[in-house]
Amino acid sequence: MPDTAAPAQRFHVSHLDEADFQAGGLRGYSAYRDLGIAAASGGLAMAQVIRMTAPFSPEFSQRHHHDVQLQLVYVLKGWFSSDFEGVGPQTFHAGACWLQPPGIRHTVLGWSQDCELLEIILPADFATVTDA
Repeated sequence: MPDTAAPAQRFHVSHLDEADFQAGGLRGYSAYRDLGIAAASGGLAMAQVIRMTAPFSPEFSQRHHHDVQLQLVYVLKGWFSSDFEGVGPQTFHAGACWLQPPGIRHTVLGWSQDCELLEIILPADFATVTDA
């Protein structure tokens, strides 16, 4: 019988430090602050703050999906707009939260200059698949 035990978790705190925002993540137009949840949860989940660092350009719009079990996004500052397969275009302002079902195809449509998002994903290690 396969082992279905959840990975070991430990207490963890991540305090804001501007130096923690790093470029070189999934998207070149963003800086990411890893909140340390992947390590603390044994890979069960990951959480990050995403800060848009460049003005939106249509060249950033690329249809894609993520191979995840759960993806939750919360707008901390500004606004963010995306088009979701089967749903249509949506614009989210500070305080809005959305859940992207596993594999839902989507395209980024725009963001405000001050946009920051909190993203929580299960599992921590996942693939992003870009449409051809």
